[in-house]
Amino acid sequence: MSTPRLAVVCDSDDDRQHLAQVAAELGLPLLESTDALAADLLLRLDQGRLALVQGGPAAPGPVSVDFGGGRMRQRRRGGHNELLGKALGVGRKSPLRVLDATAGLGRDSFVLADLGCEVLLCERQPVVAALLGSALAQARGSDDDWLCATAQRMQLAPGDARQLPASSLAGIDVIYLDPMFPHRGKSAAVKKDMALFQRLIGIPEDETDSEALLQWALAQPVARVAVKRPLKAPPLAGGKPSHQIRGKAVRFDVHVLAALGANG
Repeated sequence: MSTPRLAVVCDSDDDRQHLAQVAAELGLPLLESTDALAADLLLRLDQGRLALVQGGPAAPGPVSVDFGGGRMRQRRRGGHNELLGKALGVGRKSPLRVLDATAGLGRDSFVLADLGCEVLLCERQPVVAALLGSALAQARGSDDDWLCATAQRMQLAPGDARQLPASSLAGIDVIYLDPMFPHRGKSAAVKKDMALFQRLIGIPEDETDSEALLQWALAQPVARVAVKRPLKAPPLAGGKPSHQIRGKAVRFDVHVLAALGANG
């Protein structure tokens, strides 16, 4: 699959300065809305935050990160939160400091922050990192006390987690990995956000990079590493985890390296 043409599009003069800065930071052209068809994928402002849209008249709607939206509020009551928190050791130390080394669209990171964790998000795809940064800024400026307080427990570090300085890793208790799985067991169409995400960054042919990321994580001075996996997938890199926490569709492979303290 060829690399899609990417651009930032400006729909309003009021947003021009902000979007010009985004385009410069990402090294992308800034287009007028009348020229939007010149790109396959577009970054534009939607309800005050950056959104990724596919060009063309029949394209699906915009994909953005909305930490205050109904989808995230519904996840607060989901059973998945309990499994995720258990896998990372939420409640064993307060505050629990987590490095989400494959942040993606940040949903698991936000759930962890809502559970009281302090989360450092790493995302190496620059456009996805820009979506995260825009959503975090909007959430921190919200008049919703819950949303603002949760976002304050999240810090974004664009780039590869393996390039983080030692000072950023100091004090991290848990590294969380949710690597993109290269194989699909079902032929059903993926959701629009993941379809655009996959078009933007591509689908890995194998798990070589994810395996290297796991080996790096296991070598860090942390108490545990938790890996999210499809329920029937083999353990990443063939390594046997200390234990597994299984849900209906996914599981968490937990590598316990040291004890988590009872207090911060």
